[in-house]
Order: sequence, then structure tokens, then C-alpha cells
Amino acid sequence: MRIVADENIPLLESFFGDIGEIRPVSGRTMSAADVQNADILLVRSVTRVNQALLEGSRVRFVGTCTIGTDHVDQKWLESSGIAFSAAPGCNANSVVEYVLSVISLHAEKRGVADWSKLSVGIVGAGNVGGELAHKLDRLGFNVRLCDPPRAEREGDEGEEYVGLDEAMACDVVTLHTPLTREGEHATFHMFGQERLSSLTEDQLLINTSRGEVIDTSALLARLEAPNAPTVVLDVFEHEPRVHAELVEKVWLSTPHIAGYSLEGKVQGSEMVYQALSRYMGLPARKKAGQFLPEPALNKLSFTSAAEEMASANIAIRSCYDPRQDDARMRLAMALPSEDRAQAFDRLRRDYPVRREFSSLKIQLKGTSKSMQDTFRALGFKLKL
Repeated sequence: MRIVADENIPLLESFFGDIGEIRPVSGRTMSAADVQNADILLVRSVTRVNQALLEGSRVRFVGTCTIGTDHVDQKWLESSGIAFSAAPGCNANSVVEYVLSVISLHAEKRGVADWSKLSVGIVGAGNVGGELAHKLDRLGFNVRLCDPPRAEREGDEGEEYVGLDEAMACDVVTLHTPLTREGEHATFHMFGQERLSSLTEDQLLINTSRGEVIDTSALLARLEAPNAPTVVLDVFEHEPRVHAELVEKVWLSTPHIAGYSLEGKVQGSEMVYQALSRYMGLPARKKAGQFLPEPALNKLSFTSAAEEMASANIAIRSCYDPRQDDARMRLAMALPSEDRAQAFDRLRRDYPVRREFSSLKIQLKGTSKSMQDTFRALGFKLKL
């Protein structure tokens, strides 16, 4: 059994080594010649999986260790009798923690002492948007969920959804939609000139979904105009060829790594391993938890003298501070234009280990119930 896999999939050998011979290759440059003699193909989001890649190959199973599937031609796979599996929700919590860290920085920058006073419009209520809404609700935020397709499917039985205009009136607007190009609710360039012009300098726009959801040209023009919003981008059109001028103009930019916590990446590998095991009729004995190393930082302690929001900020940024990724991104975009795409991919390939909030134990001595509830809602482990 021959397995061709994106070299950036974590724990390839640990999860799949017993199933077959693994040949790791670059996901960005993977070609039909690379997969010609493969039986199993494992990818991430940078590989286009379609007829051009797989026709004439021996591949009978394709797994993508990612939430998104817009890089995979599932209709062609089905028509060709090729099994397919993704990892929906694998890194949802990682993206949620990215957004929470950004919001905490934004509140601090704006001088907002209680970040829950900020209203948050979530566009897209899938695995990520739904989990973000749940955490923000527990933290006391005013949350407005916008997801027209889901609202139509669920009707009165589902969540309370609002229209896009209402979500865009919030202090923070965060995008978590899939990329779709057809239909009434297509998301390609959903945020163009008209919608971007409605955002003001008092608002924060975050995109961790797909770069193509925002029209780059329209966003550049809006950022150059008066009263422009604060913008944070983790995704870009035409990756890895990122528009360097856009990076200069946004507040924070990161190289498509919002979901790159170690826990999220390993869970993606585990979910595809489980699906492949089912497909092959093999027992799935391996779990992500058995491969996770001890975190570099495993405990923080706060006393009764600690202030709630300041303490939460310390804990959040001890696990993840997006300003570090922003600094690396700006250095990469300062390189000669012909070197930037490779530098962008290197930032993703060589991404440093990042652990989720749950890896950090928080000791609270004599603190208030409110402070304890905040840390629990964020997902930290508490020691009282």
C-alpha cells in the first residue's frame, strides 16, 4: 500500500506508518506524476485535488486533514469511485482562540476595560462560527449570528440568526464562511466595495475563512479612504502570492495559520486516520492525545490581587499572541517580490509549536467566582 501525503501533515508516520509506505511531498507543488502509483492520497488545503491530478492513478482514497473542502472536486471523486474524507471541526477551537486573542488586543488598543462590552457579528455559523458564538456567549458578549443558508434550513427550530447588515453593525465583524461561487448566498467577494464602505473606523473586521470572501482591490481602496475600519487578515486572495501592500495597510496579518495549533493539526490527522481505518476495515487504535508532548508552559498562578481582564490577557497571550506571527509575516513581505510566495509557504511549513488554552493549568488563589468563570469559559484548566 503506497501513501502519498503532504509533507506538512503532522504525525504522518505515527498515524499512517502501519497502513502503508509513506511518500511525503510538497503539497503546493504536488503533481499527477507524484500520485500516479499511489493508493492513498493525503492532503491539506494547498493541493487542488481533481481530475487533472488523479486521472489514471491508482488512488482509491483521498483524505484532507482540514476543515475546508473547496480545494477538492468531490463530484469527480464520487463519479470515479474514489472514497473521500475531510476533518470537519478539527481546528475549530484553534481558530476560535485566534479570534479571542485578536479581540483581547483590540479591546486593549481601544481602551475598553471590559471586552465583553464589544458586540460581535459572526458571519458563518458552522463548526468555527458556532463554537466562537458559544464561547463568546459564555463570556457575556452580545453576539449576532449571520448564516442565511443555515437559517433557511433550520427555520424556527434553529438558532436566532440576523441579516448580514445587522451583523455588520457590530463592533467586531468576524468571517467564518466557506468559499462558494454559485447560488443565492455565494461568498466569493461577498465583501466588496459596497459592504466594505459601510464599515467605520470604530469597527474591527477579522477574516480567518477564505481570502476570496473579501475583494482585495476593494479592501485596499477602503483602507486608503477616510474612516477606514481596523482589519485583521489570516487569509488572502491568490495565496501564496500575497498582496504586499495589503499586508502593510491592515492592523494584523498572519500567514493562514489561525487553525495551526498543535492540537488542531493533530486532530485533523487523527480524523482522517479514523476514516481511512474504517474504509480499509482496520481497527483505529491510535489517538491524538497519546502523541501530544508536554507543553513548554504548563501552569500560571494568580492571586486574589489579580485583576480579571488583565489576568485573562496574560493567559491568552501566553498561549498565543498574533503579533508575533504578524511580525514574521511583515518580514516575509519585505523580501523581493519573487521571494515572497516561498517565504509565505515557509512560514506555514516551519510554524512554531502553538498550544491551545486547554494545555495550560491556571491556579487561582482566593479569586472571585467571576474570574474563575471567565477562565473556564475560555477553556483553561483550573486549579483552585
